[in-house]
Amino acid sequence: MIEIPESATISSQAETILTGKRIAKVIQATSPHKFTWYNGNPALYRNILVGREVESARGHGAFVDIICDKDTYISISDGTNLKYYTATETYPVKHQLLILFEDMTCLAFTVSMYGAIYAYKGQLQNVYHAGSLNSISPLSDAFDEAYFDSIFAGVQKDMSVKALLGTQQRIPGLGNGVLQDVFFKAGMHPKRKISTMSDLEKGDLFHSLKVTLRNMTDKGGRDTEKDFYGNWGKYRTLLSKKTYKEPCPICGIDIVKEAYLGGTIYFCPSCQKE
Repeated sequence: MIEIPESATISSQAETILTGKRIAKVIQATSPHKFTWYNGNPALYRNILVGREVESARGHGAFVDIICDKDTYISISDGTNLKYYTATETYPVKHQLLILFEDMTCLAFTVSMYGAIYAYKGQLQNVYHAGSLNSISPLSDAFDEAYFDSIFAGVQKDMSVKALLGTQQRIPGLGNGVLQDVFFKAGMHPKRKISTMSDLEKGDLFHSLKVTLRNMTDKGGRDTEKDFYGNWGKYRTLLSKKTYKEPCPICGIDIVKEAYLGGTIYFCPSCQKE
């Protein structure tokens, strides 16, 4: 799933390779997927996109936007895989959208579980996209301790720290995936009630959030997710689906896997006490 490190990585890669390319052809889904969401009728995407030239790309939250001339955009959300193919590579037969450029390179959009692929002019009428676009990213200097403290204000004090940071889009693009390592490095249990946190613990969590996300981004995303070229990220996750059967890297006891708040959490019961 695309989270903050991946949207930053993919958008940077996409801008580098796509800028100046002109869209020659748009092919709609060869493998329809009932949990792929489009902006209107995807059969009409060719009317919006053909002839447009890519100007830049931007990543924000769990979204990646490809910005074209004539106020035209392509946006994907967290469950959509976006991969670039050179003119000599064979693109996938099954896809949810395919964009061919004049130089015969292409972009393939595929969805595994769920995801969105939007093509539009002007502003996208989507509350999550707008909220993400107008939010302050933890990668920004503007996301400081005062801003972090403001997220704790006005919420129920019996809320868990996972519920606070990982739900309701309080920090767009901060999801279950990246939070595993953020909590682990802060020594914080995902179910820890925010009312029991000291100022020192809150400061440790803020520091872990900033440093971990920056590290993930600088290394091209997590090793559980692929980038614009189909390569796995270089950040080695400490707690994830790839590592949870390994012992805790600090104390050596078994990592616990549980279902919580509609997702899976991993934690060390010794290093992250509830």
